[in-house]
Amino acid sequence: MGRGRLWRSFGYAFKGIYHTWKTQRNMKIHSAAAAVVFILALGLRVAGRDLALLILAMALVMSAEMINTAIEATIDATVKEYHPLAGAAKDVAAGAVLLAAIAAAVIGLLVFYPYFIGGIPSGNK
Repeated sequence: MGRGRLWRSFGYAFKGIYHTWKTQRNMKIHSAAAAVVFILALGLRVAGRDLALLILAMALVMSAEMINTAIEATIDATVKEYHPLAGAAKDVAAGAVLLAAIAAAVIGLLVFYPYFIGGIPSGNK
């Protein structure tokens, strides 16, 4: 792949991120939550491994939201009348986002719990 094609590919990817953020209310909510979590993690000086887990969890949720958006857009563009399989596909995609968000929340609780209950956990100094 030439350099020009590579840069175009990045451009398309950023266009997709921007489209999702611009058109999907939930992506804005996920972005705001991620910003709060990231700032809190930096403020609490969360250990590098824990910060990496938080970043991975945030990326998982936002990636799931983008895949959900792509699935919904594809179905909306191709299915003009309600079809149970189209509805099921949308429901499954939304369920994937919910599952990712629940997992991210659990990771966040596990990472932040020691900082609020017992101070900085030993081993994270």
